[in-house]
Amino acid sequence: MDSFNKRFLRFVLPLVAIGFISPLRAGIDSEVEQAVEHYIKGLRSKGVIRRDERTAWLVHDFTTGRKLVSINENTPLQAASMIKPYLALAFFHEVQRGRIIYGSTSRRHMELMIQKSNNASTNWVMKQTGGPAATQALLKRYYPDLCRNIRLVEYIPSNGRTYANRGSAGDYSRFLTALWQRRLPHSNEILRVMGLPGNDRLYTDARHVPKGTRVYNKTGSTAMCCGDMGILVARGRNGKSYPYIVIGIIESGHRNTSYGPWISRRADVIREVSNIVYMGMKRRHPL
Repeated sequence: MDSFNKRFLRFVLPLVAIGFISPLRAGIDSEVEQAVEHYIKGLRSKGVIRRDERTAWLVHDFTTGRKLVSINENTPLQAASMIKPYLALAFFHEVQRGRIIYGSTSRRHMELMIQKSNNASTNWVMKQTGGPAATQALLKRYYPDLCRNIRLVEYIPSNGRTYANRGSAGDYSRFLTALWQRRLPHSNEILRVMGLPGNDRLYTDARHVPKGTRVYNKTGSTAMCCGDMGILVARGRNGKSYPYIVIGIIESGHRNTSYGPWISRRADVIREVSNIVYMGMKRRHPL
């Protein structure tokens, strides 16, 4: 047994022994969820995550088709910039229908919106599909299963304080699943843009996630929301790829005036959850 698996078992088995995780719940698909839950509860007990902060976590293993973590997945929370892949979907839906041309200008705005999280480019993309209300109507009509808790009501303000748009971890997971299975318009282009280099909270500085792991993601950051939704593609010792979804969202009950320290600490929480998830994936696959 390698060191990753030994560390994971040392973390989980004591929780089973003391009754925090029941042996039945500690089966093949639940120990990762229990480890994540225990980690978050520990942070709450220390005050690292406050009482007025809500969190949501979801992990899906594409190889087995199983959901490994589902914590508050259907709770609508602030979307921040995690709404932007949905704007890309609406845009490419209209491209596929011949109503919009995807050329050099729109490609530049698409890359700026996703890779750089540029808000002016985001609003440009949204204007092409008629603005917030029209874009939401399009998404709800043609992609209702991906938008159960999506609420798109505003352009991104010039100060970046976008607090009204909402979504859930379950929405993002269904979106990413459809995207990975190439069931969305121009899926390959959306994946390309989401895979452009940039800092994230699932791989960057996540010490247990190996270098070279491919990431297709979108972060979300405001003074009230820290999140990331993405697909990681782990490389196996057998040369195969093992893709999986990780989604983490932390929403504050009030606007944090010390934005930098708050967002940095919550980003590190998401990174540690990503570490826990990778260790769980390593138990299931030859990584």
